[in-house]
Amino acid sequence: MTASFECRTRLPVPVPDAFDLARSIDLHLDSMARTRERAVGGVTSGLIGEGQEVTWRAWHFGLPLRLTSRITEMSPPRSFVDEQVRGPFAAFRHEHECVADGDGTNMTDRVSFTAPLGPLGRLAELVLRPYLHRLIERRNAHLRAAAHRLPGAGADDADSVGA
Repeated sequence: MTASFECRTRLPVPVPDAFDLARSIDLHLDSMARTRERAVGGVTSGLIGEGQEVTWRAWHFGLPLRLTSRITEMSPPRSFVDEQVRGPFAAFRHEHECVADGDGTNMTDRVSFTAPLGPLGRLAELVLRPYLHRLIERRNAHLRAAAHRLPGAGADDADSVGA
C-alpha cells in the first residue's frame, strides 16, 4: 500500500524561476530549519540536476534520520522527480510540476510513499501522511516568500492549496 497527497501552490514568477526555486537545496534547507535538516552528501548547495543525489540529515519525531534522494527525471523548466535511493521509507517519490498561469506559475507537488514494516508501516502512514503534507506546505510557503523577493515578481495573494 502506498500513501500519497498533492499540494498546489501559486508562485508569482515565470515557470523557469519557479522551477529553479523548487530545486534549490539552499531554499529547502532554509524551509526545514525547524527539523534541523542538513545536506550532508552529494549536492549540498545550489541547484540540483538530473541524475544528481543529495543526502539529507534531519530530526523527525525526536529521531535523527538520513535519506538520500536522486533526481530520476527532469524536463526543464516544467518538471522533475526525486526518489529515495537510501533511507527510512520502503519507497518515496516526489514529483514537482510547474505550469504557467498568467504572469505566474502553478506549482504542484505529488508525493507518494510506502512506510517500512508491512502492516505496522501502514499504521505509520496514517501519521506520516499529514506530517509530510505539512512539511511540503511549509516548504512551499517558504518558496512563495522567496519568489516575492525576486525581481519582477507579480503581485499575487493566492494561498497554497493542499489536496
